[in-house]
Amino acid sequence: MSDNLLEVERIAKRYGGVQAVKDVSFNLARGEILGLLGPNGAGKTTAFNMIAGFVAADSGRIRLNGRDITGKRPWGVCKSGLARTFQLSKPFGGMTTRENLIVGALVKTNDRKYSVERADELLDFLGMREIADVDADNLTAFERRKVELGRALSTDPALLLMDEVVAGATPQEALLMVQLIKQVRDRGVTILIIEHVMKVIMGLSDRVIVMHLGELIANGAPTEVVRQPDVLKAYFGDDYAGADA
Repeated sequence: MSDNLLEVERIAKRYGGVQAVKDVSFNLARGEILGLLGPNGAGKTTAFNMIAGFVAADSGRIRLNGRDITGKRPWGVCKSGLARTFQLSKPFGGMTTRENLIVGALVKTNDRKYSVERADELLDFLGMREIADVDADNLTAFERRKVELGRALSTDPALLLMDEVVAGATPQEALLMVQLIKQVRDRGVTILIIEHVMKVIMGLSDRVIVMHLGELIANGAPTEVVRQPDVLKAYFGDDYAGADA
């Protein structure tokens, strides 16, 4: 069995005259936390959505655990072992925290007893036992993010895609989320994460890849990648290149 859990091969997506993603390829090793960086409009979310099945790729292949998942719809991708969180948390309103997690577990089983046990185990892991019976509509923004994480984990994913998990969080909440993500990895879940807060991505990621204008421009250790001229130019513009000359 390959050490790579996720293999992305030359995926591309065009919207009219805009090439949102162009021939992007990368691998993600089992047990790795891979950060996906890039300025606004780089194509990160489009690439994310193609991997998760929310957007159909125009070309290229995506393999999860050696199996081709290209073109599968989101529920098929989820059943294959991939879960995701969203930049804007979307728990099921009108349902409690516990019920949100139970729904996630039911994606892969019809065993109600197991689903409840799984939900309760995750409530303890995420420190949400006290809000287990609170309607998701009445939770704080950070609590909703934790519910979304718990719902994703309740599907027992091999790979978790996370999109800007500390956006709008206080420094204390951001620190707590970073600790949770590391603990998720310690539980055997591989992680691909988009995050604009550089301190978070630098402290979390084993490796980072950088996109700009739909293309992959860097791949390597966080401390090395953020010093590369192409990356600095993508974030700070041509003025950087002139100042560096």
